[in-house]
Amino acid sequence: MAPDWEARYRECSATAPRPAAVLTEFEHLLPASGDALDLACGLGGNALHLARHGLTTRAWDSAATAIERLTAQAHAEELPLTAEVRDVVAQPPAASTFDVIAVSRFLERALCPALAAALRPGGLLFYETFTRAGVTGHGPRNEYYRLSDNELLTLFPCLRVRFYRDEDRAGATDRGLRDIAQLVAQCPVD
Repeated sequence: MAPDWEARYRECSATAPRPAAVLTEFEHLLPASGDALDLACGLGGNALHLARHGLTTRAWDSAATAIERLTAQAHAEELPLTAEVRDVVAQPPAASTFDVIAVSRFLERALCPALAAALRPGGLLFYETFTRAGVTGHGPRNEYYRLSDNELLTLFPCLRVRFYRDEDRAGATDRGLRDIAQLVAQCPVD
């Protein structure tokens, strides 16, 4: 059974959604200006972070409640952010549209080629989502929505890897980043 995202966002009391760790840890790679997309944005932690950094940001999600809350927050802060209710699978981004794309806690493998194509030359993809390691018990129950070992590296073969992390079950599993894979990849300039 698919989660009822509208109900989850209506019930969520968080006022300040946090951006993905991969985005904050590598924000020094962000361009000073340009166009950004937070895909499957939820409450928009990534979108707000990108817009606060000075990027003209679009945020797409299928949940109208999340988009309404994000729009209100962006308006209150006077950020360069436009949020839109959108089926991101049926309406992927157009080619060569964005300098930055952020995706967190969302996985639709069939969309990956369109995401890579949507980056302009030199554009960056910040991707963070769940793996099948199952150390912490967080994340989707359905394994289809979890990455297999090193799978994130294979989903964007035309991009250059700038950073990758997937600790799986190596070492002391009570420490480190568990059940999450992170990727920063860049569209070649040449």
